Amino acid sequence: MPPCLLLTQHPCLLLHCGFSRGAWYPRMDVSPELVGQDGGPVLVRRRPRAPRGLCETLKARLRQSCVCSMQGARALVQDLLPVTRWPCVYRPQEDLAGDVLSGLVIGIILVPQAIAYSLLVGLQPAYSLYTSFFANLIYFLMGTSRHVSVGISSLLCLMVGQVVDRELLLAGFDPTQDGLGPGDNSSAPNASAAMLALGLQDCGQDCYAIRVATALTLVAGIYQVLMGILRLGFVSTHLSQPLLDGFAMGASVTILTPQLKHLLGVRVPRHQGPGMVVSTGLSLLRSAGQANLCDVLTSALCLAVLLAAKELSDRYRHRLKMPLPTELLIIVVAMLVSHLGQLHVRFGSRVAGDISTAFVAPRLPDPGLMQRVALDAVTLALLSSTFSVSLAEMFARSHGYSVRANQELLAVGCCNVLPAFFHCFATSAALTKSLVKTATNCRTQLSSMVSAAVVLLVLLVLAPLFRDLQQSVLACVTIVSLRGALRKVRDIPQLWWFSRVDALVWVATAASCVLISTEAGLLAGVLLSLLSLAGRTQRPRAALLARIGGSGFYEDTAEFEGLVPEPGVRVFRFAGLLYYANKDFFLRSLYSLTGLDAGRVAATRKEEGPEAGVGEGDPVEGKDAGPVSNTAALVPTAAGFYAVVIDCAPLLFLDAAGLATLRDLRRDYGALGINLLLACCSPSVTDALRRGGFLREDQNMDEGQLFHSVHNAVQAAQARHREQAPTDSTA
Repeated sequence: MPPCLLLTQHPCLLLHCGFSRGAWYPRMDVSPELVGQDGGPVLVRRRPRAPRGLCETLKARLRQSCVCSMQGARALVQDLLPVTRWPCVYRPQEDLAGDVLSGLVIGIILVPQAIAYSLLVGLQPAYSLYTSFFANLIYFLMGTSRHVSVGISSLLCLMVGQVVDRELLLAGFDPTQDGLGPGDNSSAPNASAAMLALGLQDCGQDCYAIRVATALTLVAGIYQVLMGILRLGFVSTHLSQPLLDGFAMGASVTILTPQLKHLLGVRVPRHQGPGMVVSTGLSLLRSAGQANLCDVLTSALCLAVLLAAKELSDRYRHRLKMPLPTELLIIVVAMLVSHLGQLHVRFGSRVAGDISTAFVAPRLPDPGLMQRVALDAVTLALLSSTFSVSLAEMFARSHGYSVRANQELLAVGCCNVLPAFFHCFATSAALTKSLVKTATNCRTQLSSMVSAAVVLLVLLVLAPLFRDLQQSVLACVTIVSLRGALRKVRDIPQLWWFSRVDALVWVATAASCVLISTEAGLLAGVLLSLLSLAGRTQRPRAALLARIGGSGFYEDTAEFEGLVPEPGVRVFRFAGLLYYANKDFFLRSLYSLTGLDAGRVAATRKEEGPEAGVGEGDPVEGKDAGPVSNTAALVPTAAGFYAVVIDCAPLLFLDAAGLATLRDLRRDYGALGINLLLACCSPSVTDALRRGGFLREDQNMDEGQLFHSVHNAVQAAQARHREQAPTDSTA
């Protein structure tokens, strides 16, 4: 007879039909709602599983994916280009106004930020505008999120800029010198030998810098596309929120420090390697006496206006229909003042310079440079993917629709692969601009097309107007954009109160980013997160349970008072996985809480003979038991119990080592005349027990050892003990 559950007419009795040796064993209490409508018994069988090997599974999936049909081809195109689904669902009367307004606002914000972030990446401002244009256009076609804004971000600009500076130094250029424009092929005097070695006779500093950036972007994009094809969208979930917040904080400090030289109007070397923030800070202190008074006054005024406007926008955001375009107003006023006052000529204030008003011909990224930056692209691709997928899922949850993580990886990857041929650098989803989209009633990604049109207008017509814009103003825009990430430091007290481990991950990640490098900070955060996860699974909470009054429920004796322990039965709960890394801790916790080291006592009895018993001097393995719930010090005692029930409800996973531990534990307890019973096992754990030989294949219950509730297991243990007691007394 197959395993089944039988609900009788009794409203509180559930019978499990393991039909072991012709007996019916009561197993679990159930609610009256499960009884049939006619009052009769309801028979529930577990669905039989048809085991299928790996080869059969792969063949079935290949067969399913390789079927050719017009419907399948149409579905494939719609999956790759979600924009093709819009004609059927787009509602112009309801969606068009919000999309156009949102696109205009994002475009207005995007232009000054793109020009400002060019200082971070060390490239001409035109390349930032190219990147913003292509990223919005491609994500409009391929993205599944309706509210995410994809474009340049300060963090990715910093990481790309660090690689660009390193390669410029290796090529013999001086990154501290301003480029002479994309069309100029001049080079630094000390770069000639390195240029000849790298085959760059016709390429100047700006030319080589964009070649490095495009090579890095293309490799990172290829990684992301491969992640999407291999369906690795779940990888982004393994970077915890404390890690990302700490990394954002540390990276923001790393971004802010080099911008201070633009606020002061001084020239300091762009440091590389570990301790970049500290080295840059020391250089700024040494050069503070050479500060440009015009740049300092301009920076102070711009920072005061921008910060005040941001605070007012945050305070009255519910009353504002759209965010204040403060950055654009500041830039327009600063351009007029700089142009009319000739600040560059009269005071030596550094300005943005000429910006190209046309697109540069596409070019294949250098394969040699792609090999040099392949390792740097791993971190870049991982961070870009993580931020993009996380933001897409966050906005989808808050607005009641779904996104596909793997398609998001493909979309962001194509936003890097295709634009890399058009002199663009790495992009990802940006939180600030995405929030602005939501605030301006964005409905679909049509807003990205409007933003791309605004950027295109600036590129083709308005770019020359930014020539006299001071770099100190651009640095102020960048610094104010970091305000949200820098304010995350206020979350540390609450995070410390909630989880000290998470707070430690946050602080260690941020400190490593600031004191060492951004790559080291990310690596430190990932390692600490993995170590904390391993620590939590290696030493989970273990507890002895007792009964709540006359009910059938059991709880932790260390957490609750007034519980009634069952005489002769120990109920043990292990709130975690049972696998190779924590099997010893499992045994130590069980032996410590029950007061009996069954393995050692069973071995001693085997050596001394069957006449040896469990006495007062039997040792208890209670040291280093970890965070068990029993706070009392355990001393060697007699066994005092005849059954041990393990509550397996929190036990979600069991590997071969854990199975061997349970098997050895049953053998040792059996040698001492103690029954080992398991309760509340999930179907996956039950299958593992059966496959491993702990249970028999042909029965769901093996000799009444597996129970659906702790109370049923305790009652069964007591019934067996009562049955054995007359037999023992007669003998």
